[in-house]
Amino acid sequence: MLLAWRSPRIKPRPLVLLCDISGSMERYTRVLLSFAYAAEHGAERVEAFVFATRLTRITRQLQGHDPDLALDRVLQSADDWSGGTRIGEAIETFNRRFARRVLGHGATVVVISDGWDRGDPAELQAAVARLQRACHRLIWMSPLLGMPDYEPLTLGLQAALPYVDDFVPAHLLASP
Repeated sequence: MLLAWRSPRIKPRPLVLLCDISGSMERYTRVLLSFAYAAEHGAERVEAFVFATRLTRITRQLQGHDPDLALDRVLQSADDWSGGTRIGEAIETFNRRFARRVLGHGATVVVISDGWDRGDPAELQAAVARLQRACHRLIWMSPLLGMPDYEPLTLGLQAALPYVDDFVPAHLLASP
């Protein structure tokens, strides 16, 4: 007698994007939002958020067939565009309001930010540590990491990096 076995079903993990739209990231914002739009349309389960001084969920605004219209909706929904950055507060808001809903199935979280932060480094450290414990993998992408002489010297980024699984460049589409 032969037993029939089903092969295991491969199911991609959910993806959560946390994109920095502060003043220091302004030159990268259009590319980041285009990336978020493409990810939302190319994967099954994607949640997207933007932050500067506060966190804004943009998953619904990215839906639709016209990328320019979707990006315009995102621009209208985020009140703190090109402002200061409070990464720790934004991540803590995500942890409190959204983490249970969107991280429950072993999501991979991608934070796209240069790491310039005006908030308390201890708050950022605590928020990133909590986020890392709740997700499957935490990836921090920085457009500055592609510069040859770049070192992560900001206090906030130094506080967060011990809890980041992968710290990768985000300056080129060909970046890993």
